[in-house]
Amino acid sequence: MSSACCEIEPDKTGNFEKYQPYLPAFISFVLLVTGVVLEQVKPEVLNAGLKLLIYGVAYYVVAKPVIWKALQKLFTVDLFNEFFLMSLATIGAFFIGEYAEGVAVMLFYTVGELFQDAAVNRAKKSIESLLKLQVEAVHLVAEGKTTTIHPKDVQPGQIILVKPGEKVALDGELLTEHASLNTAALTGESAPEDLKKGDTVLAGMVNLNTPIQLKVTRKYEDTKLSKILKLVQKAATRKAKTQRFITRFAKVYTPIVVFLAVALAFLPFFLVENYVFQDWLYRALIFLVISCPCALVISIPLGYFGGIGAASKNGLLFKGSNYLDRITMVDSVVMDKTGTLTKGVFEVQRVVSELLDEQKFVGLLAALEASSTHPIAEAILRYAGQAAQQYKIEQVEEIPGYGLKGIIGQTEILAGNAKLLHLYGIPYDQSLNDLANTLVLVAINGQYAGYVVIADTLKEDAQQAVQSLRKLNIKEVIMLSGDKQAVVDDIAKQLKLDKAYGSLLPEDKVKKVKKLKSEGRVVAFVGDGINDAPVITVADVGMAMGGLGSDAAIETADVVIQTDAPSKIAIAIKIGKATKRIVWQNIGLALGVKLLVLALGAGGLATMWEAVFADVGVALLAIFNAMRIQKMKF
Repeated sequence: MSSACCEIEPDKTGNFEKYQPYLPAFISFVLLVTGVVLEQVKPEVLNAGLKLLIYGVAYYVVAKPVIWKALQKLFTVDLFNEFFLMSLATIGAFFIGEYAEGVAVMLFYTVGELFQDAAVNRAKKSIESLLKLQVEAVHLVAEGKTTTIHPKDVQPGQIILVKPGEKVALDGELLTEHASLNTAALTGESAPEDLKKGDTVLAGMVNLNTPIQLKVTRKYEDTKLSKILKLVQKAATRKAKTQRFITRFAKVYTPIVVFLAVALAFLPFFLVENYVFQDWLYRALIFLVISCPCALVISIPLGYFGGIGAASKNGLLFKGSNYLDRITMVDSVVMDKTGTLTKGVFEVQRVVSELLDEQKFVGLLAALEASSTHPIAEAILRYAGQAAQQYKIEQVEEIPGYGLKGIIGQTEILAGNAKLLHLYGIPYDQSLNDLANTLVLVAINGQYAGYVVIADTLKEDAQQAVQSLRKLNIKEVIMLSGDKQAVVDDIAKQLKLDKAYGSLLPEDKVKKVKKLKSEGRVVAFVGDGINDAPVITVADVGMAMGGLGSDAAIETADVVIQTDAPSKIAIAIKIGKATKRIVWQNIGLALGVKLLVLALGAGGLATMWEAVFADVGVALLAIFNAMRIQKMKF
């Protein structure tokens, strides 16, 4: 059977063209049944000429493309291939008068081809959905006018309009106050995402409600969607070791079985009494049909392609089938903290005030922090809500590296780190320095008033991610972070990690992973930042968060998690294991049945019909088995 084409083309066919590939098989089947029925019911009607005509046409319509491919390969000095085997065996069957069997072999071969194409198309569906995200036109806003142009002609800095129901064509910054977008095609998450002014909008998202404007931040070819599509197109070219082995195996195996078939036809002349050439030729032809490596050559790549498709459906992008194999061997998972296990968004965890009630304390602090654009200040403002609006702040002074100072009425407020209170000689509880979080210390009129704990929050599925990895018998789950050790230890305790290292530079992370590999571990590293790119490259399997992740991390990774969900790590491993299991099931099925029927055929105990099952039948079973991965839930 021919190998599956990796390119995806849009369906531009009409109804007739859609069913045209099935027509030769249908005609051949009708003529084959007609011939067999006439042979059994009215043999006197079926003279030699009519018999040859019926079976000849039935054979021709399905055999023509196979014989043509065999001839083409003959001129490329690739004689021993499945097309040559099928052509030689079926023409030989006609030569000895086994017309029906010769047609049946080629017909079922063609049916196998059709099933293979259907299976490949099924595996491609989730990838095709990505291609459909590409937009051919955008509404460019310039000098008060809106014009429609191709997204390739839009430059960073220009403004585009996206109407409700339209797909976003380019990455950009949201200029509209609020927007609700469907991100399912990129992340696999069905819940709409609510964004506010200044947030990043990615190509492939769908605007749901009101018209929005974006300031374009990347060229069309540089959008994350375009890069993902390029990675998808390259994925099928990176073959797993099993695939490469089977390809090499087939090249050695095929000429061997051809010579064995020749020997089976002629050697018995010297070894047995009552040698009948036609009988031994028939056995040799059966041997050829059985030995065709179709089931192996087709079902194995199809299994891996199905695995890549199943991963894509689950929000995972494997950059090649070799990584599906490699991830099954991982025994240690190492993760970055910020953006991988945590959201990368600061939030207020706790408020403690020794002078004022919490509402007033938070209101005064938020009024001061409103003058800052720091992420910590934004976290406090989100927590305070409307409480800050009742206070009017004056004489705000930012002290770089320390914090803020301001006046509200007759009240002086200081808010910042421990160094700020030291600067003003204000005593406070020194034990607060040991807390595993960022602190904002507050003083009012020269007296320590309390503190706010600010922390990055764990992702909702972080604990599930670690638990799932435990169930997969991963030896160690480790966290590496540039954050201070106290913060890292606190996260590690919450998630029950095996080890956690903080205060690390990028090169320190590389050293840690190299040390694990030197101990014989197979390491997967998961990160999202540009500083994670070096260690992603060093790991046996590098994984990157595809939504929040930097381009550098995504480019160097072997697997991209499009949903930014750490729980997908375990799913990636499960998909890899399921794919490998199906591939080896197919290898065992194909080789087992073929060896059995080869032995029977050589001994004269198998007919051409058993040969058809051993070849095309096993190939079909292997294809159906490979298709199962598309329906599995992980």
